[in-house]
Amino acid sequence: MDEKTLDRRQWLRQSGCGFGTIGLAALLHSEGLLSADQLGDRALQPLAPQPTHFPARAKRVIWIFINGGPSHVDTWDYKPALSKWNEKSIREFDPDFTNTTGFFKNAVGNLMQSPFKFKPRGECGKMVSEIFPNLGEHVDKMAFIHSGFSESNNHSPALFMMNCGMARMGFPCVGSWVTYGLGSESDSLPAFVVMSDPKGRGLPKGHAANWSAGFLPGVFQGTHLKPTGSPIDNLERSSELSADGQRRQLDLLQALNRVHLEDNSESALLARIESFELAYRMQSAAPEAIALDDEPEHIQRLYGIGRPECDHVARQCLMARRLVERGVRFVQIYSGGMENQRSWDGHQDIAGNHRQFAGETDQPVAALLADLQQRGMLDETLVIWCGEFGRLPIAQKGAKPGRDHNPHCFSAWLAGGGAKGGVSYGESDEIGYKAAVDRTHINDLHATILHLLGLDHEQLTYKYNGRRFRLTDVAGQVIQPIVTSAATSIG
Repeated sequence: MDEKTLDRRQWLRQSGCGFGTIGLAALLHSEGLLSADQLGDRALQPLAPQPTHFPARAKRVIWIFINGGPSHVDTWDYKPALSKWNEKSIREFDPDFTNTTGFFKNAVGNLMQSPFKFKPRGECGKMVSEIFPNLGEHVDKMAFIHSGFSESNNHSPALFMMNCGMARMGFPCVGSWVTYGLGSESDSLPAFVVMSDPKGRGLPKGHAANWSAGFLPGVFQGTHLKPTGSPIDNLERSSELSADGQRRQLDLLQALNRVHLEDNSESALLARIESFELAYRMQSAAPEAIALDDEPEHIQRLYGIGRPECDHVARQCLMARRLVERGVRFVQIYSGGMENQRSWDGHQDIAGNHRQFAGETDQPVAALLADLQQRGMLDETLVIWCGEFGRLPIAQKGAKPGRDHNPHCFSAWLAGGGAKGGVSYGESDEIGYKAAVDRTHINDLHATILHLLGLDHEQLTYKYNGRRFRLTDVAGQVIQPIVTSAATSIG
């Protein structure tokens, strides 16, 4: 009988033996039914490592998501012309300007120069804002994109666009596509982990839809580590149950389920059995992976652990390194939430907002790059710094002016994992209002990320509702100038 047509009594009969450990299975979001005709042999072991389409430069990804929309003209995209046009109407620069971009149309001010000083950094001479004293030391490792653009000026659809390639919810995110395409290097930890801001700022707009598996099997969904308290619920075994007792319990459940399988041959049930075993193994592996106190004191200091302004991001960045070191395929860290505008969403006081959030992330992310490099891991770990859109070069009016949303241009950088260091691709216009040269759609960014992981974005597909879907929909081109020659030659 088709799994989707089971009535309640049949479903209870077939899955009842798993109730004892259903809480553990939920930890890995693996209760979504697996489709054998989609995954083939993988239906039994959906997270088993998979071959790439061609030799990969990166094996894993750490994405620092700059939630709220960082201002490119105040961070990485130096625009000296803004000083020339400071406090002048944008219509003096562009007589045809109409404010169809910003979110607050009645708060449009004049052009505003950056409140931050820029200076050249690294051998490449990249102009970097003063708010990144530590990250500026690593520009020779970074490939910058200065001509990114999106399709929405609103946070939720822009977040979905950046994470899922579509401006509406219901589609798989990048991390889910990557784990679907590559599987996991660990049999004891989730393949895809997400961490969010713990300072009472909440989750990003759209919440868990940003790391959803969409129509992919649920096993590929991101596992969210709670920002306070125990990162994973039910990770510790009940005090009323011994290790031996728990093992016997799982063995009994497995035996009963396998007896049922002999007559039914349901791949979804067998996959669920495997997820129970993975959840059981996590009880040993996960506590060790997230035990930051095991790290030497000098490493903790390197990341900024103990410094009030950046301790939370420092812990997440160090945890990310420990997780990828142990086989986790994809880690995403959100800087800032969306409660009370506590994010990079600098509508007011862009100077204070960006100085604060840069101060929270600068040392930890720089330490992550340095730590990965000294461990010999950076070449195979792709680190991404990017938000959902940029911000306008004009001021948003107020006692302390800010900047409104700008989907027409944003900046991002990639480091390690086959990204070419010390280069910049694309350009915004003279004042940073729109992407002007080598315009780069989010589909192109996604195609490049998959390419560095050895995946052809046109071949990585999943059939759903009669159509083969992909992360890049029907578009996307690999940004070859920011890919190292070794990676370029394989794609």
